[in-house]
Amino acid sequence: MGIRIHKPTSPGRRFHTVSDFKDVTAKEPYKPLLKDLRKSGGRNNNGRITVWQRGGGSKRHYRIIDFKRDKFNIPAEVETIEYDPNRSARIALLKYADGERRYIIAPDKIRVGDTVMSGDSAEIKIGNALPLKLTPLGSFIHNIELRPGSGAVLVRSAGTQAQLLAKDKMYAHIKLGSGEVRLISVECMATIGQVGNTDHENISIGKAGRTRWRGRRPNVRGVAMNPVDHPLGGGEGKSSGGRPPCTPWGKPEGVKTRKKKSSDKRIIIKKRK
Repeated sequence: MGIRIHKPTSPGRRFHTVSDFKDVTAKEPYKPLLKDLRKSGGRNNNGRITVWQRGGGSKRHYRIIDFKRDKFNIPAEVETIEYDPNRSARIALLKYADGERRYIIAPDKIRVGDTVMSGDSAEIKIGNALPLKLTPLGSFIHNIELRPGSGAVLVRSAGTQAQLLAKDKMYAHIKLGSGEVRLISVECMATIGQVGNTDHENISIGKAGRTRWRGRRPNVRGVAMNPVDHPLGGGEGKSSGGRPPCTPWGKPEGVKTRKKKSSDKRIIIKKRK
């Protein structure tokens, strides 16, 4: 893995960098694990925009990823490492001993031909998925469940990892990349190692059009609008603001609006600021 820097043949190319894709071993995805991906443009079922600055973007298929790793105690060989347009991490196609194929998030340093396994009898090595109760203290892990059997929801982005700090009979102490320490049931599954494609954070977008390819539309500042469009709009000359930052509907920004979730009580140390 590495970063490829283009020659500055145009202003858009000058700061445009891409992955060299040397870790990718297959050009075409495994078709039985593809699904159509319909776009919403940020609109809900009533046709109203609920998520702004969404729309356009390149067409893509969704790759069905096995986040549960629930095919226990059956060895699987890594058949290919592939690019996934829906996520920053690479994905690995596993071929199990019984012939079934599944996609997983590709851990760092995993190679084609490696053997991985999930379940209680899996050994401690990169790519294997085990319950937290069987994972050694200090291990770096990813693809972590919040509830047993529900599928992984934590630590799935490129280059991310968490660390297992402590365990008791019911809960494990997991330190996430944000600095948050959270209690998670020891029955939850997690995969050993760090998520691959670690150079993703060093890639420079380079031009606005590349963001449009990803389905992200421009975000206009409120102070650049007219008063009819935003509370911060209008004014003579180069004036801007005139009141605390707020949304187009006048609700203040920077004020906590998140309601307490049931999982909040599992947080021991909150995210570092």
